[in-house]
Amino acid sequence: MQLSNEEEDYNLSLSKFESMLKTNKVLFFDSEEFEEIILHYLDMGKAALAKKALKLALEQHPKSTGLKLVQVEMLVFDDKLELAEKLLNELYAIEPTNEEIYIQKANIYSKRDQHEKAVELLRIALKYTDDNADVYNLIGMEYLFMDNLEMAKESFIKCLEEDLEDQSALYNVVYCFEFLDQNQEAISYLKKYIDKNPYSEIAWHQLGRLHYGVKEYENAIRAFDYATLIDDEFLGAFMEKAKAFERLKKYEEAIESYSRTIELDDATSYALLRMGKCYEKLGNSVLALKYFNETVHEDPLLDKGWIAITDFYVRQKNFQKALFYVNKALAIDNQNRLYWKRFASINKQMNFFEEAEFGYRKAVEFGDHSLETWLFWVDILQFLGEFESAIQTLLQATEYFPEENEVEYRLAGLYFMLTDNTKAKFHLSNALRLNFENYILIEDLFPVVWAKKMVQNYIAKHKKQ
Repeated sequence: MQLSNEEEDYNLSLSKFESMLKTNKVLFFDSEEFEEIILHYLDMGKAALAKKALKLALEQHPKSTGLKLVQVEMLVFDDKLELAEKLLNELYAIEPTNEEIYIQKANIYSKRDQHEKAVELLRIALKYTDDNADVYNLIGMEYLFMDNLEMAKESFIKCLEEDLEDQSALYNVVYCFEFLDQNQEAISYLKKYIDKNPYSEIAWHQLGRLHYGVKEYENAIRAFDYATLIDDEFLGAFMEKAKAFERLKKYEEAIESYSRTIELDDATSYALLRMGKCYEKLGNSVLALKYFNETVHEDPLLDKGWIAITDFYVRQKNFQKALFYVNKALAIDNQNRLYWKRFASINKQMNFFEEAEFGYRKAVEFGDHSLETWLFWVDILQFLGEFESAIQTLLQATEYFPEENEVEYRLAGLYFMLTDNTKAKFHLSNALRLNFENYILIEDLFPVVWAKKMVQNYIAKHKKQ
């Protein structure tokens, strides 16, 4: 590929400057060359070289406004805001119509979280600039900092009216629409944008995402198709298209799109996992397992991969294999509540109740506070005859579920088992108040308690009230 004259000059300036640094000979550069060299080093994250270039530049061009504005930019970057402001005031006295002075002043106000003042200065910059798009983009960013999404959206739209190709502004417009929960308005906006710029793969991709978000999966696929026609290596569009095919239960097409993402880049654990799920839906257990295994090989820390294999074997009722894989997962991460819950559930299916109890205890310890987990744990404690522990566990559960009839019925049953009738009646009364019909839980879980005439009379009496 042939380089343009500008690119050749730019590369020549850079190599000439680096050669000068090596030989210690002082060579002459015009101020614009220096600006490009300094900004190059800043973009590369080489601040020391940028500062060295700036020092030499100011020695050769002490009156250059452009270089002094670059100096301001570097001072702001280093959080030397007072020095930057002083220099800007000096430059303002010389060139009051230079838009870059207002932009840099706005940058300083932005750094101080004075975003409204920054917007005021950027609006002044609009009067003097030839690059309205850039300034509207900056105004939009200030409004984002202020959480004023409507004004931010308006500014990014104005930016795109000036420069249709500004991709960051396009992403930001869509972000604002989505944040404001204006998905249909966003779809309408993107369709108008595409009418003006039909070869924007970003716009088609964003349109697809929005259709997907409002469950218009056929429209989403159509938009992703256009994105991938414009750019046949657009990995994100292939990935999103695959997800939309999955939603439509078109698993073979989904697999094809996921496969394309793997051709374009290294296999991701997400794509491998989804392919496994699709093959499972198609009834191809061999390929489903193959991709689930590849998922955990690719990313052993991805809990969804281990869960997919474990759940696959649970659905096959192959609990030995399921337990083998959940134990492998726990060997990698023994603080994962999803693993512990499955460990407990599988052991329960295999009638290993002590192991199941341990699993539920660990799941709760590591943050699983769902009602289902508390109740499974308590029911196993009761089965093991550990009534006191079961009561303590339920009392813990009431911190998360203070008005839950299933908790109250169990507390009532357990207190009756321990012949603490006062507490038993208190919790039974709570349970009946919360959900009278569910008194059947006493019969199901505590047949010995249900057989007591006193309990049946208490429930009957409550019914009459």
